[in-house]
Amino acid sequence: MLGVGAQFPSFSLKGVVTDDLKTAFQEIDNNTYRGKWLVVFFWPKDFTFVCPTEIEGFAKLNKEFAQRDAQILGVSTDSEFVHLAWRRSNPELKNLPYPMLADIKRELTSSLGILDHKEGVAQRAVYVVDPEGVVRFVMVTDLSVGRNPGEVLRVLDALQTDELCPCNWQKGQKTLQPA
Repeated sequence: MLGVGAQFPSFSLKGVVTDDLKTAFQEIDNNTYRGKWLVVFFWPKDFTFVCPTEIEGFAKLNKEFAQRDAQILGVSTDSEFVHLAWRRSNPELKNLPYPMLADIKRELTSSLGILDHKEGVAQRAVYVVDPEGVVRFVMVTDLSVGRNPGEVLRVLDALQTDELCPCNWQKGQKTLQPA
C-alpha cells in the first residue's frame, strides 16, 4: 500500500458532479485541483449501507475542508453511470458538493495498493495529499467499518500547522515545542 511521503499517483477519472445528465460528467485528474490539498476517500460499492453514511459525513464537512483549501474527492470502482443513478435515487447524495469518481479500470486503487483482492473493490481508504502531491496521511478500515470525517479534518488541521501536534490535538490548541 502506498504510504506517507510517497507521491500520489497520476490519475484521470470520470467524475459525477451533478445529478443532471447533461452536466453530470466531468474528467478529473491530478491537475484539476492543482495547488490544493486533496482529501481522496474510497468506498467499496455504491448502493450499499455503510458507504452513504461516510459520503454524507464528508459532505457535511465540505465547507470546513474548503476553508482549509482542501478539495474532497470520493472514489469507488463503480462506473460514473452507477454513481449518477445512486445520486438520483438517494436524497442524501443528490446535492453532493464534491465529485464522485469512477475508477472502473481499477488503475488508481491498484496503484495505491488498496484493491481488495477478495472482493475486487476499493478498500475503505482515505488519503490526505498536500499541494505538491505528497501523501501526508493514510487510513484504511475494514470494509464493514465506516470512517470519521471529523478525524480526517482534525489531521488536516494538524498537518497544515507544519508543527508537532500531540495526541487529540484540536485546531487552535498549542502545538508542541521541542526543548
